[in-house]
Amino acid sequence: MTNRRFLPLLAAGAMLLASAWSHAAGGGALQSAGNDLGDQASLQRGAQLFTNYCAGCHSLKYLRYSRMAEDLGLSEEQVQSSLNFSGAAFGEHITTPMPPAAEKWFGKLPPDLSLVARVRGNDWLYTYLLSFYQDEQAVLGWNNQLFPDVAMPNALWELQGLQRPVYAPQPDQSGNPQVVGVQLAAPGAMEPAQFKQAARDITNFLAYAAEPAALKRQTLGVWVILFLVVFTLLAWMLKREYWKDVH
Repeated sequence: MTNRRFLPLLAAGAMLLASAWSHAAGGGALQSAGNDLGDQASLQRGAQLFTNYCAGCHSLKYLRYSRMAEDLGLSEEQVQSSLNFSGAAFGEHITTPMPPAAEKWFGKLPPDLSLVARVRGNDWLYTYLLSFYQDEQAVLGWNNQLFPDVAMPNALWELQGLQRPVYAPQPDQSGNPQVVGVQLAAPGAMEPAQFKQAARDITNFLAYAAEPAALKRQTLGVWVILFLVVFTLLAWMLKREYWKDVH
């Protein structure tokens, strides 16, 4: 009986946390990634984009090249020639070619992204990739609406183009300009819809990298359901046979 008193409080707390998470870092509502781990072509494109634009700084230390090749339907030659720029062997983990001296350059090494999709969530990651804008006041010249004062440049700016912030008419409580959105100021190599798909592909690939076993579970799930259907049918037929002479 006592525990029931806390149920409304727990529900309210969960709603508050969900609201706070969706507005994390003052960046507003998250956009839906709509990713699909069953879309192998998306995973392959995401792997290509990640290795071309992100792997120079970020590693995936819990994922091996060989496992990625098996799961994404790629050959060893394809992986080693197009996705492996670190010089690692095919059976080794996905590391970054960034030298150890980079820690002195940046103050600390860029984080490993093996679990970023699980920690942050797919929608957060997708929105983050779309939310970079130019900021002359920032050290690196870039900022992010979802993650203010982010300490990294927009690695995808050539594809996305250059975005400028959209400010609210009134400053925030501290008197600072309030960024309420971003708008494209100069086009990139991709149309906006194409870039959104590229961001979705990267998100999809990082969601896979965070839990490669999820692909296996999806495959096994189909067979488990089929087994249960057949087992239920056999059980019903057996019951019917046993009870047909019982009046």
